[in-house]
Amino acid sequence: MALLTKAVRGTNDVLPFTGYKTKYIEDMMLSISESFGFSEIRTPVFEHTELFDRSVGETTDVVQKEMYTFNDKGGRSITLKPEGTAGVVRAFLEHGLFNEAMPQKYAYVTPCFRYEKPQAGRLREFHQFGVECFGADNASADAEIISLAYRIFAFFEVEDLRLEINSIGCPECRKKYQDALKEYFKAHTGELCETCLGRLERNPMRILDCKSPVCSSIAKEAPKILDYICDDCRAHFESVKKYLDKMEIEYTVNPSVVRGLDYYTRTVFEFISDSIGAQSAVCAGGRYDGLVEELGGPSTPACGFAIGLERFMLLLEARNISLPEKNPVDLYIASMNEEANLVASKLAFDLRDEGVICLFDIFGRSLKSQMKYANKIGATFTMVLGEDEIAKGKVKVKCMMDGSEEELELESFTDNFTDMEFNKAMEGFSDVFDSDDAYENNEE
Repeated sequence: MALLTKAVRGTNDVLPFTGYKTKYIEDMMLSISESFGFSEIRTPVFEHTELFDRSVGETTDVVQKEMYTFNDKGGRSITLKPEGTAGVVRAFLEHGLFNEAMPQKYAYVTPCFRYEKPQAGRLREFHQFGVECFGADNASADAEIISLAYRIFAFFEVEDLRLEINSIGCPECRKKYQDALKEYFKAHTGELCETCLGRLERNPMRILDCKSPVCSSIAKEAPKILDYICDDCRAHFESVKKYLDKMEIEYTVNPSVVRGLDYYTRTVFEFISDSIGAQSAVCAGGRYDGLVEELGGPSTPACGFAIGLERFMLLLEARNISLPEKNPVDLYIASMNEEANLVASKLAFDLRDEGVICLFDIFGRSLKSQMKYANKIGATFTMVLGEDEIAKGKVKVKCMMDGSEEELELESFTDNFTDMEFNKAMEGFSDVFDSDDAYENNEE
């Protein structure tokens, strides 16, 4: 059979045998961020193109080379979001959230789209977990979002990450730095790539972020931003470090961390891994105090970060970090005829209302095939339902782990099964503490 088409290059299907892992990661990240006071927000997958031109920056690779932009049927220029922050800022302004009590804290999981060469950890459709904090200009806010990312990695037992931080100053103190960069890079115009030659006059800091080996080599000897930041920005950066030191979060100051988007100011940071090849930044973020005002709102300090979820999954795999297994089927009801299947459908309906994962035959299989299927899906309990069981009003439920059986009344089956399931689980829990090791540990 010839397929009509396949998935577009640079996109991935999330299949059931891995999808539960993705959902677990997303749920845990949102839950951890909630403990920091962040509430979930969702924004559209596409926006007006000018939002990204203005926020991300016309000189960035994202805007120049990577955005998926098209005209809709009304002739309006629309772009699939290449990152999450701009859409959240737009929603923050459009819905007047700046009038609420500050700070406003939001977390999200969103698909993003960039036209890049597909490779491990870099897809054309990818997903981000991100947080944004509006209204706080204190260095403690910068440190808090860094500590949130740190807490997420600690929860998943990712221990081999390096936190690299830097300050790229404010627009005022960056002017002197831009001039110094122009003077430095003009001496290398014969070596820079065509893209960086275009950046030289408009935004030379973007050259520092170029992926070209030649440009990267030249950039290593360029002036360092920390030699040019003003006293206020320096004091802010020193305060960020004090908060990180107090929380015992290790970091390295790396003047080369500048981030690839134009809206960043002052603090920028990355969590780096050596386990996933060239795409080493697993999390990146920083402060963007001018973006809200740039997009038409009141002057509002802000900071945030994003974690690439596909890259994070690669990291977990590279470090052999396991995630909880998919919830098993609690009960499979094997029916012997149509009448029994009707009863099974009602039992399953009631059990599901109690949170029990229950399946019954919807395929018209033979009893033997049903039992093979129950075994294949790893059902914890099974029961066979036929004429005799219905006539007697009783059914035997079998535990597939130890082969034990228990007879339950059909009339009160839902309550009886949930009680039995709980008792069986507690037996297994007790077995752990009945071991000799447990007693020895208790005596100690």
